[in-house]
Amino acid sequence: MKKLHFTVDIDASPHTVWSTMLGAATYREWTRAFNSDSHVEGTWEVGSTMRFLGLDSNGSVGGMVATVIDNRPGEFVSLEYVGQITDDADDTTSDFAVSIAGTHEVYSFTATESGTRLTVNADSLDEFAPMFTEQWPLALNQLKQIAERTV
Repeated sequence: MKKLHFTVDIDASPHTVWSTMLGAATYREWTRAFNSDSHVEGTWEVGSTMRFLGLDSNGSVGGMVATVIDNRPGEFVSLEYVGQITDDADDTTSDFAVSIAGTHEVYSFTATESGTRLTVNADSLDEFAPMFTEQWPLALNQLKQIAERTV
């Protein structure tokens, strides 16, 4: 398991960055770096289930299932992954689903003089770390552009 860490400075308030990151329409836009059909189902409320979805290589709906551990608007979001989505069905029992269960993504929004420093800490299986190391900076740059144009 690899611990990945990314930061980006954004010229917008922490609340603007947080709402841009989690908003349904803007989520689709900034997460295209991961999957061109990326979208999310869920409410972002603490304890709720989030389904992070996109089309997989054979055109089926796939993705990840997570539980929202914490969500403090404009400050902090914490997710714990519990499984995967295969053919639009939640899976928590396959070998892969079990291997990612308990992994986390944590987002911290820190006010700076010019706006916000967004920090992402994410667990990754070793084989996916190179892909995420390439994709996360692209996604965060897109988030930065979207948040800054809404100011």
